Amino acid sequence: MQYHKEAAPPTPWSRNLAQPNIDDTTYVHSFSNVIGDVRIGANVLVAPGTSIRADEGTPFFIGSGSNIQDGVVIHGLEQGRVIGDDQQKYSVWIGQNVSITHKALVHGPCYVGDDCFIGFRSTVFNARIGEGCIVMLHALIQDVEIAPGKYIPSGAIITNQQQADRLPDVQPEDMEFAHHVVGINESLRQGYLCASNVSCIMPIRNEMNNNYTNGNANGYKSSVTTGSLNPELVTQIKQLVSQGYHIGTEHADTRRFKTGSWKSRSPIQSSNSSEVLAALEACIEEHAGEYVRMFGIDPKAKRRISPIVIQRPDGKKVTQKSTTVSYSDPTTTNYQNATANSTGLTS
Repeated sequence: MQYHKEAAPPTPWSRNLAQPNIDDTTYVHSFSNVIGDVRIGANVLVAPGTSIRADEGTPFFIGSGSNIQDGVVIHGLEQGRVIGDDQQKYSVWIGQNVSITHKALVHGPCYVGDDCFIGFRSTVFNARIGEGCIVMLHALIQDVEIAPGKYIPSGAIITNQQQADRLPDVQPEDMEFAHHVVGINESLRQGYLCASNVSCIMPIRNEMNNNYTNGNANGYKSSVTTGSLNPELVTQIKQLVSQGYHIGTEHADTRRFKTGSWKSRSPIQSSNSSEVLAALEACIEEHAGEYVRMFGIDPKAKRRISPIVIQRPDGKKVTQKSTTVSYSDPTTTNYQNATANSTGLTS
């Protein structure tokens, strides 16, 4: 998963170049920015267009199960800290299962407790919001502490403690709505992660293709067929993977094929043969109408073996020849030249 994250820049108040720390189960959209000492827990969704910038006030904490929606800005002042649930000092603390919704601004020093909901375009600055509070749309909360379980109506301006102390309690239906939003965004997180994982998304795509082919999608029957791997090739791929080889792929249009100018893709790093086969199917589908070639990569000897064309536009069989080829991994190391044979398998 690719997204924009970077260290905090050196400044007069901080030169530690702190990096974000993001749990592997979290989804951060590629159009978002996460900068500096930002600690994001498990199962968090960070939607497109967010700016989470711990370059002045720092650090930030975002608890597990929370969602940071489109256009949200999280920033903090150099001065001022809040005490997080772990009793450490933070510029911004956002608890677990919190929804920070579209275009809200959370500016530290700030604490937002577990199970809170911050509505569209609302602003929270220099404030502490207790667990289970609901802040509706276009509200301003500044310089106050709000007790747990309070409801802040749309358009409210809460800037002194007397106003905060008079706020009504959250009603059951309000909390049910907040929990529903968390659930929706958890489903979105899982969906986005699946969409970027070939082994997860390919069965869904195949199911959709089957539905079209079988006439199950509003009577529409697709005339498009995806690439498929014959049993002999599947067996060869499984043998390569079981012997510790990675699988690489290249593709070429007709002109490039005639001149031998193949375009390389990043190697399939998985050691799970099912995931490798799914990735190859995805590659064939993505480059429909082109030649596609696969080969084994020996990561220790830095050589490639068994190049074989697995798709060609005209459907004709390609006769494999013993050739000397070179492989350049576009993301890591240049592989040396090696003589390819018809099998390339070790005993």
